[in-house]
Amino acid sequence: MTHYTTVRPPQAAPDWTIPQDWESYSADEHAMWDHLFERQTRLLPGRVAPAFLEGLDILRLSKPGIPDFAELNARLMDATGWQVVAVPGLVPDAAFFDHLANRRFVAGRFIRTPEQIDYLEEPDIFHDVFGHVPLLANPVFADYMEAYGRGGQRAGELGAIERLARLYWYTVEFGLLRGANGLQIYGAGIVSSFSESVFALDDPSPNRIAFDLRRVMRTLYRIDDFQQTYFVIDSFEDLLRQTVENDFAPLYRALLGAQDIGAAEIVDSDRLDHRGTQAYAHAKALSAGKHSA
Repeated sequence: MTHYTTVRPPQAAPDWTIPQDWESYSADEHAMWDHLFERQTRLLPGRVAPAFLEGLDILRLSKPGIPDFAELNARLMDATGWQVVAVPGLVPDAAFFDHLANRRFVAGRFIRTPEQIDYLEEPDIFHDVFGHVPLLANPVFADYMEAYGRGGQRAGELGAIERLARLYWYTVEFGLLRGANGLQIYGAGIVSSFSESVFALDDPSPNRIAFDLRRVMRTLYRIDDFQQTYFVIDSFEDLLRQTVENDFAPLYRALLGAQDIGAAEIVDSDRLDHRGTQAYAHAKALSAGKHSA
């Protein structure tokens, strides 16, 4: 996870927000949202946490295409006191954490092109709004996100941003939930991706490991492909409890000098839902090696 950039665009306010300017979206941009939305909402039932589907009602707005933040925020504020604010792209960590701590979720206003439909490096409005906003309508997850923002402000003072970023990555972006009928997805990076929504649950390649806070903070992650490991929480309530009841300062100190755990690595203390074959990652590495030879 990175939300850092060094240069604030001239149109951005001191907190890095910009107007969404909903009226400026083209018909093609609205059509791209509609295509992505329809594709994911057909795929996700039975795979995604029920709270996400409940929160999708927040996105079913009166206008077609890309949601108008003004209309979206009216519903979201009523549900949990959160709002979505537009930003030009990546923002500094301090601004990102301040927004979360004050129940504001930052979202890029641009949407991917047809050439980027299945992968883009910088999160767009579909990832940010479709992927994240539905769970912000859930009171428990909304409290977790606020607590994470406050924790981020403290982590910056303690020099532990990288450790805390791993928690965000393996929960908010790529988390799995142990549901009554098996594993479910809830991380925004999965629910907004057609291919990873299938891979994360069905493919034998990745590890699926019970969530452990220290373990997560030691674990490296992939930013360029499907994850090699997913962590499974028992409930949003438990995730929130571990976030607010733990004093992270001693945890950060305890992890000083601790060796990082590889993205595909299994350690003795892991409670496994599934030991991955890593076949997907191995095949990609082999293919890359052939192309570079």
